Amino acid sequence: MGLKKLKPVTPGTRFRVINGFDVITASEPEKSLIAPLKKSGGRNSDGKMTMRYIGGGHKRKYRIIDFKRDKDGIPAKVATIEYDPNRSAFIALLHYADGEKRYIIAPNGLTVGMQVMSGPKATPDIGNALFLSDIPLGTIISCIELKPGQGAKMVRSAGSFAQLLARDGKYAVIKMPSGETRQVLVTCKAMIGSVSNSDHSLVVSGKAGRSRWLGRRPRTRGVAMNPVDHPMGGGEGRASGGHPRSRKGIPAKGYKTRSAKKYSNTFIIERRKK
Repeated sequence: MGLKKLKPVTPGTRFRVINGFDVITASEPEKSLIAPLKKSGGRNSDGKMTMRYIGGGHKRKYRIIDFKRDKDGIPAKVATIEYDPNRSAFIALLHYADGEKRYIIAPNGLTVGMQVMSGPKATPDIGNALFLSDIPLGTIISCIELKPGQGAKMVRSAGSFAQLLARDGKYAVIKMPSGETRQVLVTCKAMIGSVSNSDHSLVVSGKAGRSRWLGRRPRTRGVAMNPVDHPMGGGEGRASGGHPRSRKGIPAKGYKTRSAKKYSNTFIIERRKK
């Protein structure tokens, strides 16, 4: 998976670093697994702007991803590795032995022609989905369920991975990408291997126009506003804006926003590193 640094032919390509897409094997998605995706432009049902700095962007189709991996015991062959505009990771198209086709999040090292499986009969190989009770300790995992049968909720973005540290009764202890250590029921499923496209964080867009293609409009800094518009606005000359905070006055650095009474606090053994 290589990166390409472009020659400085134009100002927009001077610092641009793009993904080589070496592992991508198909340019068109599977028609039976796509759905329409409507953009809101930050407007609600009345047409009123409720979220600023959203709008425009390239038209997309949603790829229906199988996060549940509930076809247990049926082997599937990897047909293609594809780009998905709706997420940072690449996706893989599976052709199951019974004829069904499904998309999954592609792990690192998964290639066309490999065979994957889910369920109790599956081996702990890359791309397979197993219950946490069946995965060997110390294994690198991703696409982890929070509740049995719910579908993968955690560790789904490009290059991310977690590690299965231990099992204690009906809970498995997992170290998350953030450094947090938490308990998850052993009846939840996870995929073996780290998520693909680990170079995603090294990509440099090179110009403001690429943000517009992604549907992001220009963002006004708080310090550039007037006091009536933002807590950091106003002041004589180029004022720093005081303590960094949001438009609604919530501090940006060091202020705890997590509820002390949150139910999942009981499952967190060690909080994420600051």
